[in-house]
Amino acid sequence: MASDVISSERVEGTNVYNVSGDKLGSIDDLMIDKLSGQVRYAALEFGGFLGIGTDRYPVPWSMLRYDTALDGYVVPLDKAQLEGAPRYADNAVPDYDDAYRSNVDKYYGL
Repeated sequence: MASDVISSERVEGTNVYNVSGDKLGSIDDLMIDKLSGQVRYAALEFGGFLGIGTDRYPVPWSMLRYDTALDGYVVPLDKAQLEGAPRYADNAVPDYDDAYRSNVDKYYGL
């Protein structure tokens, strides 16, 4: 039987697709709740050209579903929705405080 846990090291770099199968980007980082130990957000690396100028888009972990056929995660978003989503540069990781999390969750309708 396959394990139902995975190392964060193996999740980082995994491709993310929309429901049509179009690649949106890849997971750069996971944001984990310190108290519960649960993954709260996947920071999706999206945009730019050849890895230059890419931003990080925190997507609520609950929105991602792993697809074995794609060997990646699927989110119910398209590129236009991501382009308008909260984001940050790789060198400007925000504090994931209550206000920031509320802003991200509100954007995704959670």
